[in-house]
Amino acid sequence: MIGFYSYTVILTYLSLVFAMVGIHLSVIGLYQWSFICLMMCGICDTFDGMVARSKKNRTEEEKKFGIQIDSLVDLISFGVYPAIIAYSMGFNSFPCLIIFIIYILGAVIRLGYFNVMEDMRQQQTTEKRKYYQGLPVTSSSLIFPMIYCLTVWLKVPQVQFVYLIGLLVVGILFVANIKVIKPDFKGVLGLIGFGIILLIVLIIKGVVLI
Repeated sequence: MIGFYSYTVILTYLSLVFAMVGIHLSVIGLYQWSFICLMMCGICDTFDGMVARSKKNRTEEEKKFGIQIDSLVDLISFGVYPAIIAYSMGFNSFPCLIIFIIYILGAVIRLGYFNVMEDMRQQQTTEKRKYYQGLPVTSSSLIFPMIYCLTVWLKVPQVQFVYLIGLLVVGILFVANIKVIKPDFKGVLGLIGFGIILLIVLIIKGVVLI
């Protein structure tokens, strides 16, 4: 079989599995659990790079394969998947389609640009990146569950509409020429802790979008 098979890509593939399960759950109306799957995609993405770097004897081909697989899965997990959630909520008009296109196109451009610039940066320096250019697509795994929780807590009647506007704003931020600080180890732990809180809230509340 073609491809490279090792434990270094297991979390990346697992993210894709969570995305496909989440898409199915959103289509049948179980949005709460779909958002949980979206957050699990984010958790997998947080640690997949760390797992990949743990293998010291990776060939150059394995490294490049891992990078490409990671971007392809990210496009589905954090690009297509959140848009499908909105579509499942009933947003299927032409203006909504435009927003979906803007969001997914922003994710595609962001991922492609990052891959090119990161490859060039690594050829020039071995220093760790301190800033991201544009909003990382993986931030979707926290932003949209947070929007869901906040709109439910604040009892906003049009929860789905707020989510749709969120898609538009986030899609634009993907390609905005802004610097986003890359969290250090403590920052990552803080984000994980925040994510765990959201997970607990989603599970305990058991709320379903109207």
